[in-house]
Amino acid sequence: MKKTLVLFLFGFLTNIALAQKEPVVMTINNKPVTKSEFLQIYTKNNPNPSFDKDSLDQYMELFEVFKLKVAEAETLGYDTIPRLKKELEGYKRQLALPYLIDSVQNQAMVQEAYNRTITEVRCSHILVKLDPNASPKDTLAAYNRLLGLKARIEKGEDFASVAKSKLGSEDPSVVNNGGDLGYFTAFQMVYPFEEKAYTTSVGSISEPFRTRFGYHILKVTDKRPARGTIKVAHLMISTGRDATAETRQNAEKKINEIYDSLAAGSSWEKMVSAYSEDANSIKRAGELPAFGSGTSQRMVLEFEDAAFALKNVGEFSKPVKTQYGYHIIKLIEWTPVKSFDNMRRELQAKVNKDERSKVTQDSFVQKLRSQYAYQFAGDKNLEWFFANLDSTYFVGKWNAEKLKSNKTLFVLDGKKFKQQDFAKYVEKNFRTVRKDEVAVVVKQLYQQWEKNQILAYEESLLPAKYPAYKSLVQEYHDGIILYEIMQDQVWNKAVKDTAGLRTFFNENSGKYVWNERLDATVYECKDEHIAVQVYGMLLQADTVNSKDVLEVINKDSELNLKVRMNKFEVAQTPYLQKRNFTAGLNPVYSVDGKWYVVKVAEVLPPAPKEFSEAKGIATSDYQTYLEKKWLEALRLKHKIVINEDVLYQIGQ
Repeated sequence: MKKTLVLFLFGFLTNIALAQKEPVVMTINNKPVTKSEFLQIYTKNNPNPSFDKDSLDQYMELFEVFKLKVAEAETLGYDTIPRLKKELEGYKRQLALPYLIDSVQNQAMVQEAYNRTITEVRCSHILVKLDPNASPKDTLAAYNRLLGLKARIEKGEDFASVAKSKLGSEDPSVVNNGGDLGYFTAFQMVYPFEEKAYTTSVGSISEPFRTRFGYHILKVTDKRPARGTIKVAHLMISTGRDATAETRQNAEKKINEIYDSLAAGSSWEKMVSAYSEDANSIKRAGELPAFGSGTSQRMVLEFEDAAFALKNVGEFSKPVKTQYGYHIIKLIEWTPVKSFDNMRRELQAKVNKDERSKVTQDSFVQKLRSQYAYQFAGDKNLEWFFANLDSTYFVGKWNAEKLKSNKTLFVLDGKKFKQQDFAKYVEKNFRTVRKDEVAVVVKQLYQQWEKNQILAYEESLLPAKYPAYKSLVQEYHDGIILYEIMQDQVWNKAVKDTAGLRTFFNENSGKYVWNERLDATVYECKDEHIAVQVYGMLLQADTVNSKDVLEVINKDSELNLKVRMNKFEVAQTPYLQKRNFTAGLNPVYSVDGKWYVVKVAEVLPPAPKEFSEAKGIATSDYQTYLEKKWLEALRLKHKIVINEDVLYQIGQ
């Protein structure tokens, strides 16, 4: 979370090479930051910038702190740590992808993605799992097995029955869905699967095809116009897959009671808070991520159909049963499929990150070959590999120590790419090819290597060709080393320095105190009648406990009573505020439509917190303290000079 925050807050702060004659707004260790650089950064971080003195001063404080931390990280060599260099290289490869594609073909794929976004396809599939590096024998066996399953279906057997049969589909979900994947659109399946689904006609069964999961056949059962994007909330009573009939019956009874209560006017938010068993959405009043066209999010078919059947914002469904339990679904927002122009940028970003971007690289490599006067030296310089690659290669034990020559394999832009470089690639990448004849394997490896080398060469030129790319790389560079040094100097240090943390706590113990608390059992009742009944039971005998009360009160409905036992901090508990509680059973009262009975074991006066009780907040305060002291030291170590005359002319 903190790493993301650092990248978000300070990712925009780039270190751009600037002309010498530009006005300098600041220097750090004699390295200049020019007016134009600062203006670019300032306006990028402030969509509606204000150039008054106070705003510029406030921003400069943040900027100065950032520059100090990055300067310290570079001084200590964080940018040379192998792990961080590897992480940055990974980011660089991701950032470079949009620049390493055939733009014409890429735009065609963006249009294709939109066409698929506006049409939903439903299909069933059968999967035979296959390792990416499976042998030709195993690959052929998987292919033939699927042909046999396809033949059974074409002769009249039911697709779902074949999928669920012995030696049928190896997709774990087949037990529940018979292979039916429901409706989906672009980006909701891996690209090869999507491609086959959209290019197979309704009612037809595809030929076997391969994805990273193995071999599939699919049957397209329907195509329809997309229903758009929807956002809903839900209240769920869960039932596990192995739930007993009694458990399912109780869950159904409970969801129906909740539905009746909602239909009678109960608050959605309060009912979700009180009863929903979806821990991931309960704090957001049951709200779920948007799903449907144009998203990567999908729901099970029953849930999606019930959601899209809702027509008015705020409307909620009758209880819906899925494999996860029972749901009541409330409509928050529905949006029809946007126009191509409105979705172009979003689709472009998805295409660039998706498998389909790799499809465009082949044509891009062809263009680079032409642009950089590519020359292939011929198979004669690959002959050594044909003769020396053996069976040890496929178990990772082969090496190229016997290769003494270093002949050129191809030339690009005057640069020679040679045998020794290819040999290193061959040694490391034995897992990327399937076991086959040596000549076939060498050819495959060479094609991979040559493509990688051509793209890597172009990538090396990107900073000079594209200033925006250079700036992005610098952003990630600064963000990575800033996060790492903050971990070492502040965040982890506060956690690991237990002696320092305890000393800090003792010196500031006056900050960490409990307000008045109640050691109590709180009975939250559905209505006044139930509250009076609970009060009467507790009043009759001291031996009556909360379990006894729950068994009686919730006999007919799980919604009647909820019990909480804790040491409650009164000031932090709304339904306990502005009341005078005494030890023992307190009178029935109402807050916000709910009725309460509170039995107090002890009224606890304000008291200091123990170290264990305040450790979390004390650690956070200690981190703030450590950062403040660290920055004081950095200001003494690194020289910063701010040219206020230039700063206050920003924007003029």
